[in-house]
Amino acid sequence: MQYGLARAFAVQVQQKLKILADAAKYDASCASSGARRSGTRDGLGSTTGVGICHSYTPDGRCISLLKLLLTNYCIYDCKYCVNRVSSNVERARFAIDEVVNLTLAFYRRNYIEGLFLSSGIIRDVDYTMEQLTAVARCLREQHRFNGYIHLKAVPGASAESLRAAGTWADRLSANIELPTQGDLDALAPAKRVSDVTTAMREIRDGCDAVKAERAESRKNPRVTRLAHKARRFAPAGQSTQMIVGATASTDATILETATSLYTGYKLRRVYYSAFSPIPDASPGLPGQAPPLVREHRLYQADWLIRFYGFSAAEITTPEEPNLDLAIDPKLAWALRHRAMFPLDINRASRELLLRVPGLGARNVERIVAARRFRGITTADLRRLRVPLTRTLPFVVTADHNAATRFIDSDRLRLMVSAKSEQLPLFAPKVSALTGEL
Repeated sequence: MQYGLARAFAVQVQQKLKILADAAKYDASCASSGARRSGTRDGLGSTTGVGICHSYTPDGRCISLLKLLLTNYCIYDCKYCVNRVSSNVERARFAIDEVVNLTLAFYRRNYIEGLFLSSGIIRDVDYTMEQLTAVARCLREQHRFNGYIHLKAVPGASAESLRAAGTWADRLSANIELPTQGDLDALAPAKRVSDVTTAMREIRDGCDAVKAERAESRKNPRVTRLAHKARRFAPAGQSTQMIVGATASTDATILETATSLYTGYKLRRVYYSAFSPIPDASPGLPGQAPPLVREHRLYQADWLIRFYGFSAAEITTPEEPNLDLAIDPKLAWALRHRAMFPLDINRASRELLLRVPGLGARNVERIVAARRFRGITTADLRRLRVPLTRTLPFVVTADHNAATRFIDSDRLRLMVSAKSEQLPLFAPKVSALTGEL
């Protein structure tokens, strides 16, 4: 009898997992980085700057977090969302203990490094936020779980609810969904950009307050190390997500919104998610998904803004507000600014070298460090695995003088984009400028 009940319960949970894990796949803002939480003798797990393991789903996605919705019931009717109230999808809802037990079971089997938990809006925003927080609190307090926890911050929830969530979670994410209020009015009339930014402000202020307390505690000998470590608030910061291609908003608008969020609310990441057609879609939605390369170009442009010193206004133009899908945005910028090139790689500033196609941030640092001792040659760039086809037309080295200044931009574009279209965001690791990989 008891065995039969336990088996029926397990089957029920498995069915919920199938529904709610699949429903969570549309939320892209679930990276697991930035938190450091040490393990304890009586606790379970820890977090580090990188993932501890990965698992592969049947459709080939690589995951390291148990990514779930608490429920796919929702009181909102956002036209782009498969879980909207008017959708006829199969519904399910986890109990708090079910999510806790699943997280612990998956973690002990080394399938995951933590939990990403979101939810449809049930009853109201504060109730939903409290339910999400209750899962994290139970994991931390009752089970001493020290693994990574990422909770969805529900826009419109009270400051108290958000503060409680940040106490137990490593990262919070309040999704802005669409880049402008006009876009939301058209597809999600119940949502307001102001609610999202208010939530972001509360999270930012909570993180800043804890940092200030920690800085003060280092100066105050009366504050013990234990008390210093006890106060935490979303140590991995916050992120958000924007859907690309569901409305007519241009890449320029998307990047401007992202820049304002980075500067105003200290976001760790803005995630871009290409619109995915859903069953029983509204007539106001596009009939097909945008090219996935558009999402890729936005990530490249985002990287240029965050780490390469570009502004959103530089990456696009009033005449071409959308990114060029054929070439990466760094190369497109260089072709529009031919007068700046070629740059002498042995004399140009670090800021200018970061704008050379093919030169990643790490390689620029190596070049700047090495050129103090001798001139950088083409052979040195080759050892650094710099894509010479794309880089040499824009630089002067100790043994090379670019002969492309008299070639028109259209022809040069064909020359440099023939072999590779990728922006080298990460450079390969070498022991020294002249060392081997």
